[in-house]
Parts: sequence; C-alpha cells; structure tokens
Amino acid sequence: MATRRALHFVFKVGNRFQTVHFFRDVLGMKVLRHEEFEEGCKAACNGPYDGKWSKTMVGFGPEDDHFVAELTYNYGIGDYKLGNDFMGITLASSHAVSNARKLEWPLSEVEEEVFEIEAPGGYKFYLHNRTPPQSDPVLKVTLAVSDLQKSLNYWSNLLGMKVYEQDEEKERALLGYADNQCKLELQGIKGSIDHAAAFGRIAFSCPQKEDGHEICFVGDEAFRELSKMDPEGNKFLDDAMAADKSDEWFSKRNKPKASG
Repeated sequence: MATRRALHFVFKVGNRFQTVHFFRDVLGMKVLRHEEFEEGCKAACNGPYDGKWSKTMVGFGPEDDHFVAELTYNYGIGDYKLGNDFMGITLASSHAVSNARKLEWPLSEVEEEVFEIEAPGGYKFYLHNRTPPQSDPVLKVTLAVSDLQKSLNYWSNLLGMKVYEQDEEKERALLGYADNQCKLELQGIKGSIDHAAAFGRIAFSCPQKEDGHEICFVGDEAFRELSKMDPEGNKFLDDAMAADKSDEWFSKRNKPKASG
C-alpha cells in the first residue's frame, strides 16, 4: 500500500445537526470517530477559535484506505463566509443520488448523470450516478489556484504527485499518488484566491502551504494508528448533538450565533 496518499479534507460547519444529516443520510458516509474538545487546537485544526469545539471524521470506509471528511464544529459559531478556494468534491455513488431524491435534497444535473448537490454551509459536491469503484467512491477534490503552472510545479515536482490529466485551455490538471486513490484537481481561476472564514485544510500522508491552501502532512505509520475507526463514534456524536443546547440558548435571547 502506497504511503503517500490523500487522507481527508477539513470542513468548518455551522449547523452540525444538518451537516451530519447530509453526510450520513444523503451521501451515505459512516461516522468513523467523534471527539469533543474544551479549548481550541494549538495547530488551529478548528480555525482561529479558542473555545469548545468538536471533530467528527466521516467516510465510506476507514481512513487507512479511503479519503474522508473532517467536520469541525465550533460551539457558538453559526456560519462561515465561503471563499473561492474550495470548488467541490466529486464522488461516484448511485446510492447517494437515490438518497437525495428520497429525502428531497436539491439536486441539479450539470452533465448527463452527474449531479451537483450542496452541503449545509454551501460546500459543493458532485455525484456521478453510477456504481462506485471498489477502492473508494470519492474520486477527486477540486481546489482553485491562481497560477496553474506554479501549482503544478509545487504538487508534481516538489511533492512527487503524478499528473494524470492536464488541459491548458481549461486551466485544469488532475494529480494523484496512485491510480486507486482520490485525486487532487487544480482549477485555475482569474484573480487571487480568497479563503475567507470557511477555509478548509487538505491532509496527506507523505515523508509545506501553496497558494495559501492549508496542507497537513503526517507520517503514515503514526496516522494509521491515530485514525483507527471507533465503533462508538456514532453514539458519541449523537450524544454530543443531543447535549448541545447552544441553538436554544441563542434563540431564547433572540440572538443569532456569531459568524466565523
């Protein structure tokens, strides 16, 4: 198994209940782990906030061989302003398309049998209405870049990613460490990258920041030990959501939650 691989993407979420509903019931991901923290992360995992927060890992399988999502929830923060940096995650799952239709979650067909769907907070996902590959339903993560050639030099020449596709006319490139892994798609845009308050972080295991994107590199062996699935993850998450009375607190005082 390759030691260099894409691991997860971090999302800041304002509405934890609706977000979990989307990832768990619409996309069909499983809760892999859930953790609660009383103070901010020194590595800024939860962003520039020093209060109580939680981290929930969700995916179609263990992080050992699947690309997953990290849902970061800061108590008291109701929403985050989106930038233009994160352009979407693409996955293959006819099951997710079926779930969205059953739950009446808005779908928009952008290509034949490819649907755009929006998670709470405005994060875009693209669902291919077909049977997922055996390796991992998550096909690619798309990030915006201001200079495609400079970014290609960073990801390919410096970090050793293979270039699978490159379209100079459309200013896009698809890279990855292995054929059966989630790929990284770089999409050139006009102007600078605005990460705003919702900025995420993509994590890889490999032996620094580019275009301002936060990139987390971890040692593969240590990460495998750290990322083991917790069979009690679902229960911990549901218990934490049931105990979270922050919405009621703000509602009683006719106050909105703060924006990130």
